[in-house]
Amino acid sequence: MFYSENLKKIKDIKHGFFSRKNGVSKGIYESLNCGVGSNDKKENVQKNLDNVSKEFGIDRNKLFLMKQTHSNKVKFIESNNTFEKIECDALLTKNNNFAIGVLTADCIPILIYENESKIIGCIHAGWKGAYNGIIENTLEKLNEIGGRTGKLIVCLGPCISKKNYEVKEDFYLKFKEKSKENDSFFSRKSDNNFNFDLRGFVNKKFRDLGVVEIENVLIDTFAINNNYFSHRRAKKLGENDYGRCISVIKKTSSQN
Repeated sequence: MFYSENLKKIKDIKHGFFSRKNGVSKGIYESLNCGVGSNDKKENVQKNLDNVSKEFGIDRNKLFLMKQTHSNKVKFIESNNTFEKIECDALLTKNNNFAIGVLTADCIPILIYENESKIIGCIHAGWKGAYNGIIENTLEKLNEIGGRTGKLIVCLGPCISKKNYEVKEDFYLKFKEKSKENDSFFSRKSDNNFNFDLRGFVNKKFRDLGVVEIENVLIDTFAINNNYFSHRRAKKLGENDYGRCISVIKKTSSQN
């Protein structure tokens, strides 16, 4: 598990970016697969989620996950009386009674904390969500519920690196048509192939929106030695499915 150095300094926050190690799943899901939507044995996924919950001193029913769809939808949760999965790709809360988490396998897991209003959040940022405004919408919602962008602490967790994120020309043109500035996040690999810097693209979005304190956990999920699940690596290896890593944040009971 990896941590944000900035978030670690805040005594009233507990968080972590979990790798695929120290779980019970087998085979291509070895071992801490938390992907409830994967084809892994459900009992193994539940055991893994139980173990993650224990790390945060809570029961499994107090670990809130999203139904992620690569959307730009953001939800603010005020209480834990509804634990049916909400379809969204970013969660915000002021509540200290439960933890919130995000599942990834190459996309960026983002954990955030607003230092004045004590709002915590998690964001699932793949190319589609980032392209369509998940970062902008999250910060807009944050401001609506009393937060301030300038007081935000952001940490981008492990994700696929630019050198391993290969895309076709139509993907490149889609981004370039939206803004010529997006050209800087691509490098041409061959006539019809480019490499895309997802992390750089998302970092710029936060900076443009006025966020000052941005941290990056520079781990490439595609590289097998780093012990993270990777959708693109699984596809390259001919595997028919893949696990998901989890990243979690929780306020402690000492906060309002």
